[in-house]
Amino acid sequence: MMSLRHADIAILGGGLSGGLIALALRKARPECSLLLIEQEQTLGGHHRWSFFGTDVGKAGRDLIAPMVEQAWPGYGVRFPRYRRDLSTSYYTITSARFDAVVRAALPPEAVLTGARVLAAGTGAVTLADGTRVECGAVIDARGMRHHGHLTGGWQKFVGQRLRLAHPHGLARPIVMDAGVEQIDGFRFVYCLPLAPEEIFIEDTYYSDSPTIDQPALALRIAAYARAQGWMIEAVLDEERGVLPVVAGGDWEGFWRSSGGHGARAGTRAGLFHPVTGYSLPEALRQALALARQDDLSHEALADFSRNWAEQHWRKGRFARTLSAMLFLAAPPMDRYRMLEHFYGLDSGLIERFYAGKSTRLDRLRVFAGRPPVPVTRALPVLAASLFKRRGPGAKPLTLAGIRK
Repeated sequence: MMSLRHADIAILGGGLSGGLIALALRKARPECSLLLIEQEQTLGGHHRWSFFGTDVGKAGRDLIAPMVEQAWPGYGVRFPRYRRDLSTSYYTITSARFDAVVRAALPPEAVLTGARVLAAGTGAVTLADGTRVECGAVIDARGMRHHGHLTGGWQKFVGQRLRLAHPHGLARPIVMDAGVEQIDGFRFVYCLPLAPEEIFIEDTYYSDSPTIDQPALALRIAAYARAQGWMIEAVLDEERGVLPVVAGGDWEGFWRSSGGHGARAGTRAGLFHPVTGYSLPEALRQALALARQDDLSHEALADFSRNWAEQHWRKGRFARTLSAMLFLAAPPMDRYRMLEHFYGLDSGLIERFYAGKSTRLDRLRVFAGRPPVPVTRALPVLAASLFKRRGPGAKPLTLAGIRK
């Protein structure tokens, strides 16, 4: 028997983007009735999101402050040629904390979990149990639907939260330890010290394939811990993920393939960093901007989301060039040299890059001097990426013949 519900705005997907939009709207427009619809039983999935303090502004920090589980005043990186500590603050959020904070901020009737969306159109959403939601606007934040119009590779990982027999001795995170054996492209290990005898270790790959061999990665995590002198007592939790690393593509084709004619948010709208695949800073920026809109009608939000996503694509051109260099100019086992070169640059440049705010001078400095990859591979990639306009309406970037 069909039931009927009403809301000013229905948000499809209770992941990072959908949850942040709900929080931002609740704070800025408390008079607006919301319905956050998630097909799983909890919000936020099973993830850990981390970010640099310089990735978000004050409004963003205020919004997500209750979600932050831990913070550190800096982090370290390790490469074959050097180690470096940086003083940029670093934060981490878990999906369990995310779920609790979003639920606490919204009225109980504004969160609907365990509900699968069958259809969504202008002014209405139909759920698998027959429920019809009549609303003034629909925002689709259900994650990326298709990536066939994008070129590049993948960042894939398995992460484990571990209890150790003895203190690990880390005072700050190791965001990138690339001193490990290079397998399946660029490989590095990521470590978060959560407590004196508790640590999160993630084995990460910039790979041509999205396939994860979970048992092999779990063994490599254990081997890495042994190499550091850490004795594992128990695996407390495990997560895995595959993120797109975008070197180019047909933006218009991607947008059309996302489906629907309403507003889109988060990775559904292509809002993630082209090199890292991380989406928290972009999801936060879009949520705050959307909540500031005077007109929250279906048509107005659809126009807003398309314009926002198109601008993000244009701004990401430099980062896509770096992805192209990583996947098309660097032999897989030498990809680490790109990041080794990058992390040897000024800390302010590194902060602006992760925040998506690289300046023209930053771009020149990244490419100044001898490339960290073979010149015969680097020059064609740079020529294709930097001297051809890549934006909405352009054909997919093709670099045939560069990869041997």
